[in-house]
Amino acid sequence: MKRAAVGLVLLAGLAAAAGSALLAWQRGLQDATPPSAAPVSLERGAYLVAVGNCAGCHTARGGARLAGGRPIPTPFGIAFSPNLTPDATGLAGWRADDFWRALHFGQGRDGRLLLPAHPITNTSLVSREDADALHAWLQAQAPVAAPRREHQLRGLYGSQLAIAAWRALYFRPGVYRPDPARDAAWNRGAYLSQGLAHCSACHAGRDALGGDQGAADFRGGLLAGLGWVAPSLHDPAEAGVQRWTPEALQRWLRDGQAEGHSALGPMAEVVLGSTAALDAADRAAMGAYLRALPEQAVARPEPAEPSPRRRERGAGLYREHCAACHGEHGEGRHDDGGAPAYPALAGSRIVTQASAANLLRVIERGGFAPATPGHPRPYGMPPFAGVLAPEDLAALASHLRQSFGHQAGEIDAVEVLRLRAAAH
Repeated sequence: MKRAAVGLVLLAGLAAAAGSALLAWQRGLQDATPPSAAPVSLERGAYLVAVGNCAGCHTARGGARLAGGRPIPTPFGIAFSPNLTPDATGLAGWRADDFWRALHFGQGRDGRLLLPAHPITNTSLVSREDADALHAWLQAQAPVAAPRREHQLRGLYGSQLAIAAWRALYFRPGVYRPDPARDAAWNRGAYLSQGLAHCSACHAGRDALGGDQGAADFRGGLLAGLGWVAPSLHDPAEAGVQRWTPEALQRWLRDGQAEGHSALGPMAEVVLGSTAALDAADRAAMGAYLRALPEQAVARPEPAEPSPRRRERGAGLYREHCAACHGEHGEGRHDDGGAPAYPALAGSRIVTQASAANLLRVIERGGFAPATPGHPRPYGMPPFAGVLAPEDLAALASHLRQSFGHQAGEIDAVEVLRLRAAAH
């Protein structure tokens, strides 16, 4: 007990010292706050709000757009997004300088540090010009009264002391600096992917404290509280697009479907709320950057010894529930017009990813691609959570991961329950 108390005192002292040093450094940086850029285009601001998918986090289900209150699951409890409308409970009275400091330093108008649930690692890279356009558009919206909901974080995780300690370890403010060795398109794509579109907010590989390796960290990892995995963008066998054609990747970013792949789960929300809004030039730029990411394979566990009984059960479940749409051999189906309707499971990355989490989420909760202008009526898949027990889910997923030429390894009911628990 004494040893634990001493450890807590030392940790608190370290956090306080680190936080004080960081805040002093930030105050020095704030003295060099760049001047506001004028004039500001509201049309530009609307475009940036869409690309940044601000409404995705700042709109509660059934609530007013951008009025906040959406629960954001973290490994440390639930955070609630704030109101971005110009109401007294939101951004009323915020100047452009205040808003830029919130994006750049992760500091509220009152000087308090924002929770890292806000992707400050990414928004810090947003230019002053873009920050001003975002601010102007938000201030031009109708105000909505929506008082801030108190975060539901365990212990001291929501304290200013803990946030300061986290920032001392993981956060350094800085605008995006173009790479002179790369062309303008790559740099624009890097700025969008690392900054405004905040791809690493999901695709980073995080440690036990929720820290990552920066805005260009795309190693992938489990999304806390959702049960989905944001797969690695470096591994072509996971979510890497290095071997896709530029045209296919641009269709994916715009429509959520390309080359037999469909955006599902959280990625469907990203396409619908963000990348579908990209104009042609920015879509091409983001594609150029993502295709140029270095390839690095994800470590995969050694496959378990196959269970003949589980495989037989899985094959029977596939014939009963899946083959009518996805084909006897996982080849998928097209509609009467020849367009892809039900995706092929043979060769599907969601089936063969190192983690079976996403495959299980789709089987349990259904698969629904985004309805976009380029693909307005996507086919959906019903959920089977009330139909298949954990043992059945394990058998079906194992069959898919070991059939149609796949060698992804089986899973058992314990793994199903573990991944299900990660979604709560």
